[in-house]
Amino acid sequence: MQNKIIRYVGIFVALFLIVCIRFFEDKLFYDPFLQFFKSDYQNKSLPNFESFKLLLNLFLRYFVNSLLSISIIYLLFQNKMHVKIASSLYFILFVMLIMVFSYLIFGSDKPDYLLLFYLRRFLIQPVLLLLLIPAFYFQKKAE
Repeated sequence: MQNKIIRYVGIFVALFLIVCIRFFEDKLFYDPFLQFFKSDYQNKSLPNFESFKLLLNLFLRYFVNSLLSISIIYLLFQNKMHVKIASSLYFILFVMLIMVFSYLIFGSDKPDYLLLFYLRRFLIQPVLLLLLIPAFYFQKKAE
């Protein structure tokens, strides 16, 4: 019983931290695209940004969200194989997304803003967690 309470508290803390990251994103991370995508961005050019600082902050945010998400997965399922799968997926997805994101902002004269918006959203939000929890749950039920 005590182990279950500790697990639930851990899940709650990790979810709370994810919400805090979202709530304080403008104070915690450098991201000039936050305001850009809140405005009528379709007719504007990309905002000025510091390349290294932007990529570093995207990586940091993705890394922190990934750690919290993997912690939630572990606490929910207590299965090391799920953690390995999730970690691999997070790594592979980051590499793919950051490459496409980088190409759009550095290598394209007029990037597709909608694609850029969703790529960035996937990098800064723990969207994969919402996909992995049901997948691991149904896998567990099938066993």
